[in-house]
Amino acid sequence: MMDRLDALLAAVEGRELDGVLATLYGPGDLAAQRARHADLLRTMAAWSPGVEGVLVNAPGRTELGGNHTDHNNGVVLAAAVQFDCVAVASPVPGNVVRVRSAGFPGVMEVDLDDLSPRAGEAGMPSALVRGVAAGLREMGHPVAACDVCVDGRVPVGSGLSSSASFEVCIGQVFNALFCGGTVPPVDLARIGRRAENIHFGKPCGFMDQIACAVQGVLSIDFKDQADPLVRGVDFDFAGTGYQLAVVDTGGSHADLTPEYAAIPDEMVRAAWVLGRASARGLTLAEVLAAAPRLRREAGDRAVLRLIHFIEENERAQAQARALRSGDMDGFLALVRASGDSSWRLLQNCVATVRPLEQGIPLALTLTERFLGGAGACRVQGGGFAGTIQAYVPTDRFEEYGRFMDGVFGQGAVVPLKVRRPGHERIRPVAAHGRGV
Repeated sequence: MMDRLDALLAAVEGRELDGVLATLYGPGDLAAQRARHADLLRTMAAWSPGVEGVLVNAPGRTELGGNHTDHNNGVVLAAAVQFDCVAVASPVPGNVVRVRSAGFPGVMEVDLDDLSPRAGEAGMPSALVRGVAAGLREMGHPVAACDVCVDGRVPVGSGLSSSASFEVCIGQVFNALFCGGTVPPVDLARIGRRAENIHFGKPCGFMDQIACAVQGVLSIDFKDQADPLVRGVDFDFAGTGYQLAVVDTGGSHADLTPEYAAIPDEMVRAAWVLGRASARGLTLAEVLAAAPRLRREAGDRAVLRLIHFIEENERAQAQARALRSGDMDGFLALVRASGDSSWRLLQNCVATVRPLEQGIPLALTLTERFLGGAGACRVQGGGFAGTIQAYVPTDRFEEYGRFMDGVFGQGAVVPLKVRRPGHERIRPVAAHGRGV
């Protein structure tokens, strides 16, 4: 059942939803989020004729462990974060989905009579809307015309998966409007990934969409790539005395596709030498015993990257166990080991095409020296350029922010809050009370 959009606006402006917004974004961001949601609802009211609709959201994500393990059937540890994509949507007559995005001019239109991939649409947001609609229909779910106002606040280029957040948010719109909220989160993730692969034209993995759709801290096992095992990890970083953050080093991802593609290719090439289709299942003992042959047939870097995979895959599982047992010190030790392995073995901290651009190694080195043995840091996500991840003692976080901002620019240090599931759709309290 939908809500009256004017009732939603009244609930936001009347602070009826402050508890929900504080849970999603933290008490310190409450006033800004109240204004953001109210502005979005007002924009919708001024633009679309819809009286009833839904207010939904989908977060970005951060990778906590398992650097470049998912593509070889490995295990990752990921978490949803407070930065998100919010949408207000209403059904309308016809067969066109119209999308307005805060901060961008014009209206994006997608004709539901033609959901096949379009050659000239690759890399455009409309391709993701078209792909999500196509994916839902192929799974047997209804999709119809609607107007959608979107406000995406996942920082682009931060390694927090702004595209996956948008895909899942559009999936939440269709799910809430036309499917009665019955589409499972993992299916929304699967549909989002398909849209990005086929319609948008980006060969991404599955981790981003799962973390954005399922939320919380997640251990994701990709032994079966088509049907990964997703397990929640009940842990609250807020009480640990550390602030989780990412640091944007300002590096460009342009021309780095070959660098990213080489990592899984080399791991698989080395695995093939040992008679395996992927790196999953190989042991360190097997690799060490076959080192001479692996060097000859796969190359030195492939051997190092294979060793990284084997140890990082085990480390990601150990990180989940440490969090489940409340062992923050053990978890941080594993984070430091992961960062060291990515730097030395995986070698995704410097791009070979731009060897003089070393923002990630510089950020890691400065963070290590600043922390002096406390906390931890590691490369964030794909690497080569972009962001690092840091766990900084809370009593030193402001100082750390000033220091790193001075090197990489104002706003480079972005504190993160892990988002738990449960508020993917925001409703007036009265609507919950009526049980609808």
